[in-house]
Amino acid sequence: MFTSYFNSKNIMIPANSTYHKATSLEDAIALVQSLGEEAKFMSGGHSLLPMMKLRFATPEHIIDISKIEGLSFIKEEGDLLKIGAMTTQTEMEYSDLLRSKYPIFSDAVKLTADPSVRNVGTLGGNIAHGDAANDQPALMLAMRATVIAHGAEGRRSIPIDDFFHGFYMTALEPADILVEIHIPKASKHSGGAYHKVERKVGDYATAGVAVYLELDDDGMCREIGIALTNVSAVPMRVERAEEMLRGKKITDELIDQVGVVASEDCEPTSDLRGSEAYKRSLVNTITKRMLNKALERARQ
Repeated sequence: MFTSYFNSKNIMIPANSTYHKATSLEDAIALVQSLGEEAKFMSGGHSLLPMMKLRFATPEHIIDISKIEGLSFIKEEGDLLKIGAMTTQTEMEYSDLLRSKYPIFSDAVKLTADPSVRNVGTLGGNIAHGDAANDQPALMLAMRATVIAHGAEGRRSIPIDDFFHGFYMTALEPADILVEIHIPKASKHSGGAYHKVERKVGDYATAGVAVYLELDDDGMCREIGIALTNVSAVPMRVERAEEMLRGKKITDELIDQVGVVASEDCEPTSDLRGSEAYKRSLVNTITKRMLNKALERARQ
């Protein structure tokens, strides 16, 4: 039980909430249906608890879904990479499969918060929160992921381009639980890269860029995804920049042009992390560097 006040150490304490522990997906869905809109799901708590401390979220009921079995895995199956929503950042960091074939995840995870957070923070929570400052949404957009949600009517697939609706708003219904992420399996000539600039280790990004591309046998760009972190209200792809590269040989000149376009199309605002102009400059520079890094990996 929590009471909202500043204690003697000036730490904000969340408002009162009633705790419920779900033992299965069906149990969790039944709980949220009976408790109503004032109930929130929680797995690692990395996203929800800070908002509760600041009173940005004041749910009357917390439904803990962290112990539901079968939602933590990393595997290739058919033509897909499948990652369970309860897979922690640490599990992704040390996955041999992700390290060898999808190093873009290693790029992102090592820049996410600190080890204590990565040990409990999950992929599903990072995405379902709908926060443009989180790192994983940009990866999902660049890699053309599909979100698998389980709700009262069963399972449904949501293309990632249809998932983020607004500031902290997603396509998930109140009774939906994000259970899996599906990503097209890496091809022989695919590669990705992610980087963000942060004020200090573990901070949210001042600006970040994810790039994922696939080359054909002639070295032409068959498919490309470029997505940005924390330079818009909603996680975003830079579609105009992608179109400049798709079907073409990626040259240094073209990379320079794409960096400029990405900096023009992002939507940053000035804040304590930097001015709008500074953030646009970061997007330009990081986009070019991540394109070169992704190209290098695709050609290996």
